[in-house]
Amino acid sequence: MKNTQRSVIVTGGGSGIGRAVARAFADRGDRVLVVGRTPGTLAETVDGYKEAHALAVDITDRAGLTAVADEVRERWGGAVDVLVNNAATAAFGTLGELTREAVEAQVATNLVAPALLTQAVLGPLETAGGVVVNIGSAGALGLRAWPGNSVYGATKAGLDLFTRSWAVELGPRGIRVVGVAPGVIDTGTGVRAGMSQEAYDGFLEAMGQRTPLGRTGASEEIARWVVQLADPEASFITGTTVAVDGGLSLT
Repeated sequence: MKNTQRSVIVTGGGSGIGRAVARAFADRGDRVLVVGRTPGTLAETVDGYKEAHALAVDITDRAGLTAVADEVRERWGGAVDVLVNNAATAAFGTLGELTREAVEAQVATNLVAPALLTQAVLGPLETAGGVVVNIGSAGALGLRAWPGNSVYGATKAGLDLFTRSWAVELGPRGIRVVGVAPGVIDTGTGVRAGMSQEAYDGFLEAMGQRTPLGRTGASEEIARWVVQLADPEASFITGTTVAVDGGLSLT
């Protein structure tokens, strides 16, 4: 891959997949704006990277979106080569168990925020002939369903449709849109969503056994594909979501 420095935004960059993606771009010498809500974890992500900078904002809030757009203009002169829509939240539960707050939070973070943030930096993306990478979920491919996943799964299925729709809309403007659909990755999401550590560990073990390759994945494996799809050498790929899931979406 050509090592031309690019300007990259990664949301949800304080941990897990987002942290791995941000560091993968920084490792190749790119300028990276790492966006998230928690200053401490963002600082850990960018630590040791001269060209990586943290921005602690809430992108479900209009002020947060404005802050990202302002930061892009001030740091990079208004050009964005890559936007990685990774930020997500999960609250697993059956329809009878979910609270209104849990439903609204997932829709706001997983679906509304990517749309409005992409819109907010559309001009800079067009200036650079940029790429949008949406981080979905292998569970949403083929619209697979299981109890407790209805809202989270629906938001990720919606994000996959964003990928395809935006590819058609934005292609004439020189912007590519691609997706990466991770399988089960041990990022601690289940615990943050309310599962006990014991239950989460059991879930990871069961899903590893269900996955054809016999294991769960690592955040770094997702990051490698994000970087590859965003590379100029992938310039004829758009509207596609790549499952990086060990074959889980086939079961």
